[in-house]
Amino acid sequence: MSDGRDDFLAGARAVAPILLGIAPFGLVAGAAGVNAGLSVVQTVAMSVVVFAGASQLAAIDLVSRDAPVVVAVATALVINLRLVMYSASIAPHFRRFSAGAKWLAAYVLTDHAYALSVTEYGETTPETRSRWWYYFGAAATLWVVWQVTTVLGALLGARVPDGLSLEFAVPLTFMALLFHALDDRATAVAAVVGALVGVVAAPLPFNFGLVAGALVGVVAGAALELRRGTFPTVEGGSAVEDRPETDGGAAEHTNGGESR
Repeated sequence: MSDGRDDFLAGARAVAPILLGIAPFGLVAGAAGVNAGLSVVQTVAMSVVVFAGASQLAAIDLVSRDAPVVVAVATALVINLRLVMYSASIAPHFRRFSAGAKWLAAYVLTDHAYALSVTEYGETTPETRSRWWYYFGAAATLWVVWQVTTVLGALLGARVPDGLSLEFAVPLTFMALLFHALDDRATAVAAVVGALVGVVAAPLPFNFGLVAGALVGVVAGAALELRRGTFPTVEGGSAVEDRPETDGGAAEHTNGGESR
């Protein structure tokens, strides 16, 4: 019988190396918010409510340039559209959980927690890993580190030395995830097309180049999948076997009279 502790710790250990890039990322986000004119409380509140580093930085950058609020919000939403796809992909693994557990899982969903979890789910059998606790171990650990470093960045503000070049942590963190995710032609096409469009459209105001790159990249990858007839669906290859699992904690699982 397992109380989920081992699975939680396994998720936390899996995300630990990524935290080396998340920590400076959080410092940059906190300092950027204060330098853009937000108070420490506003910066921290944004971090807790939004909890999405890339969109936070994009929105803060737009606010600092006096862009309309609607543009900042729209940019953040477009950047976070990828989370909708992550949610659809990972949802079959969580279908037996309670609504509250699903809401919590959605709140702490990140690129890193998703990538680590779906990889783990594909490599272990249902009987050897609690999907909920592994996911929450990775996601919650990242959430704590992000909030702590954002607070530190907001308190330090402009006192963070420019020589540290912490802004490089942002692209490096996402590049590490990108190369890991390029496992088929569709994702490679989406990445290349999105990058090219983003670079070409970079001169556009209010980060519209980033929005254009994201949208065109997603459309290119999806179009290739549809053309090949391999677009993933819940009923198709991405679905997992329907099996009973306890809500939220998923700490104990009964299968054929044996519990873990």
